[in-house]
Amino acid sequence: MSAKTNPAIEGKPVNPAGQAFNPDFRSLYVGGYGDVVVTMSGTDVTFKNVPAGFILPVIGSAVTAATTATDIVALY
Repeated sequence: MSAKTNPAIEGKPVNPAGQAFNPDFRSLYVGGYGDVVVTMSGTDVTFKNVPAGFILPVIGSAVTAATTATDIVALY
C-alpha cells in the first residue's frame, strides 16, 4: 500500500475560519453536518451536505472559511 492509502496516523483540528495545511491532508473527519470547502490542486471544491461522522476521502491543502460543517479534523 502507498502512504496515501494506509490508515491515518495523525490528526489536527481544523479552524473553520480557513486554514492551510503543509503537507496536504489525506482526508477529513467531519464531526458536524454542513458544507466543506476544500482547496484541491489550487481549486476550491465544495462538498454539499456532508453528514456528521463522515470521513471525506480527499487530499487537499486547505479548508476555506466558506465551510459550514463543524468539528473537522484533518487526517494524515
